Amino acid sequence: MNMSVAKNIEITSTSEVSFEDAIKRGVERAAQTIDNIQGAWIKEQKVTVEGGQVKGYRVMMIITFVLADAGE
Repeated sequence: MNMSVAKNIEITSTSEVSFEDAIKRGVERAAQTIDNIQGAWIKEQKVTVEGGQVKGYRVMMIITFVLADAGE
């Protein structure tokens, strides 16, 4: 029987551009060291503010990836 097992990790990513950019950067960075990423759940979004202006976008996300079989 072939069975898949998935694992979740929580990461935080930032961008000076947008939430979408922070998400993209976080997933791309995670993919450099984690194989088989299947999706991400955005758990939290925050902005940093300086002088009344939004200066940064931060997302906390849960990345889901499928673990490789022991024989791989």
